[in-house]
Amino acid sequence: MVITRETDYALRILRALLDRELHAVGEISQAELLPQAFAYKILKKLEKAGLLEIRRGTAGGCRLTADLDETSLYDLMAAIGEHSSLSACMEPGYECSWRSTHGSCGVHCKLLEIQKKLDAELRSHSLQEILLAP
Repeated sequence: MVITRETDYALRILRALLDRELHAVGEISQAELLPQAFAYKILKKLEKAGLLEIRRGTAGGCRLTADLDETSLYDLMAAIGEHSSLSACMEPGYECSWRSTHGSCGVHCKLLEIQKKLDAELRSHSLQEILLAP
């Protein structure tokens, strides 16, 4: 699966923050039907990636800071720590026993070609485009 539950939740969190106002985690969780503990975990990842800011305290909350026209779905997935890999052999550092004994692998080469197209497609869609789709 390319879009995991965590990426889906991240999209929903960003949708709740489109107005660029300060929102409490509980408010976001309730509006987007997300488990609050999971939402907070995702918010921390989004903050680390520079997509939003988190203010703590009684007047705290979360606010969108990123330019969503300049942020792709691929970028969001990377911020969450997910990869769009079709196969384990696409992952950096993967040691393939077939390739180590036979040299080249036609399956790997074809999957790599498809992987490049998938990554390009994910990079071609901004979060603004996705979140404001009718």
